[in-house]
Amino acid sequence: MEVQGQWAEVFEGSDRQEDSGGEGELLGSSTITLAPLVANPPPPPVRRSQPLVIHRSRMNTVERFSVPSIPNPFPELCSPSQSPVLIGSLSPPRSDTHLIKVFGEDSHSRSLWVIPRATARDVCHLLVQTAHCSDQENWALIELHSALGLERVLEDHEVVVEVQAAWPSESDTKLLFRKNYAKYEFFRTPEEKPFPSQICCFLASIQNLLQSGTCPEIQGFLHVREPSRKAWKKVYFFLRRSGLYCSTKGSSKEPRHLQYVADLEDLNVYSITNSRKLYGAPVDFTFCIKPSKDRIRAQDLKLLCAENEQTRTCWTSAFRLFKYGRQLHCNYQLSQSAPRLQEVVSQRCESEASLVAMDFSGKAGGRVIQNAWEAQSAEKEEGQAWRRREALSVFVCYAAIHRTQLWFHGGVSRKQAQRLIEEQGLVDGMFLIRESQQHAQCFVLSLCYKLKTKHYLVIPCEEGGRKYYTMDDGLTLFIDLLQLVEFHQINKGILPVCLKHPCVCVAL
Repeated sequence: MEVQGQWAEVFEGSDRQEDSGGEGELLGSSTITLAPLVANPPPPPVRRSQPLVIHRSRMNTVERFSVPSIPNPFPELCSPSQSPVLIGSLSPPRSDTHLIKVFGEDSHSRSLWVIPRATARDVCHLLVQTAHCSDQENWALIELHSALGLERVLEDHEVVVEVQAAWPSESDTKLLFRKNYAKYEFFRTPEEKPFPSQICCFLASIQNLLQSGTCPEIQGFLHVREPSRKAWKKVYFFLRRSGLYCSTKGSSKEPRHLQYVADLEDLNVYSITNSRKLYGAPVDFTFCIKPSKDRIRAQDLKLLCAENEQTRTCWTSAFRLFKYGRQLHCNYQLSQSAPRLQEVVSQRCESEASLVAMDFSGKAGGRVIQNAWEAQSAEKEEGQAWRRREALSVFVCYAAIHRTQLWFHGGVSRKQAQRLIEEQGLVDGMFLIRESQQHAQCFVLSLCYKLKTKHYLVIPCEEGGRKYYTMDDGLTLFIDLLQLVEFHQINKGILPVCLKHPCVCVAL
């Protein structure tokens, strides 16, 4: 028998004979029992937790600790409390804020929380800061309706939330953030714009419109699409302060021949892209008018088509001026109050105008050149010499420096370059440089002049074992495209106008 544990043998009712016969021999009957050496202790009693009563006097003696306030190490990342626009990454502190989404030209978007009265100027100002734009002027919000091909520039005083309220539900309408140089171009030297004669009279009398509210009417033939048909017909229109009218009999102005079309106070003007394909327009210079408070529907659009870009620009500008008047001029003055890069350039030109021609060829030191012809000759000689001065150590770096410039757009096509320039305003001097798709290792300078886009081929050439660029068959050489642009920003050269506004695409 196997016994486990600590047990001792106990003999009961028997005597062991140790002195006689046999070892370990038991006498008589006997029994063996096993008893534990140590008895098992009783299980401890179960102690259950009892509620502890905390008297009120004890609670008053407990010391209260407060977490110390930590100052914000990055206060510049937080939106000001009084700002009309709040950074989208932060949660809105107020319940009455609205979320808007703004797209860049690279199809990326940025979400912003805005208060109900935030204007287009407020939104542009924040986007300029958050996107780290190089300058703060000529930026605009564009209302785009892709399916209908409509787009327009929001005025700086327009409330963005109210504009979005007129959009149809479940549509592809969106806001774009991009440059627009032509927004206030009619306030700058209107007499130099390439408009027809009656339009020049209108633009020249803008000051009369701002002061007295009187302005000559705009009139002319426009193609209009009939509401129930896809056909277009030519009608004579009159644009006055009281509204838009058309003549039912040629160009007659008699009251019995005039038909009321629309009221300017309740209209928005849109330009139309790809109008020939979408609406069967006779030419591409199409625009439309629509009641501003109604939702956009194709059947509510009044489609009009001009003969050329000059006429369309005149009509759309006249609509804006007749509708907003002094408010538009106030927007222009506010846009001019921001710091501008042109002022720095003008100050530099004024300082250069105070310089005098010097001759340092003699041994006695420099002398002032008094002869005007000699000074002009020295200036020409110096101007030809500076273009050829470059260090060999940095020549390799200059070869690709143009890729970091805002005006360089890589391998975009001719059609895409024209579209970019048209979208940003068709202002004289707007330009971009792109890689040529027909000539290897060549570039193309696309320039806007008189509301048209011209293209100039930039050809690489070698002289003295070094590579240069030229646009005039080697007469003027440039070591890189950056030098070419800087030269033509001051001198026209073979171009009809100096380079002024770079065509910029910003990423949000």
